[in-house]
Amino acid sequence: QVTLVESGGGLVQPGGSLRLSCAASGSIFSIKVMGWYRQAPGKQRELVAIITSGGTTNYGDSVKGRFTISRDNAKNTVSLQMNSLKPEDTTVYLCTCTTDDWRVYWGQGTQVTVSS
Repeated sequence: QVTLVESGGGLVQPGGSLRLSCAASGSIFSIKVMGWYRQAPGKQRELVAIITSGGTTNYGDSVKGRFTISRDNAKNTVSLQMNSLKPEDTTVYLCTCTTDDWRVYWGQGTQVTVSS
């Protein structure tokens, strides 16, 4: 069992920045991939960014160039630096990880609201 806890969400004006963090805890042998998805009400879950234990990253097209994902393997944490935020970025952001035995876990989500 792995528990993921997100933090850092909140309200920000257009053009502003937020930094999301996620910490994994529990019975962890190794985490292959950590990352972030987002899901607005009534819409499908969308890839934001993921990062492997080796440091390889993959970003969704809508956030490329604005968001940066990073990871601390020793602490089992992942962060998402979000810059130049737009109203369309408003949604719930979900932390996820995939362990070495290919099990997938999700956090409860943290709300990001971009509004003037």
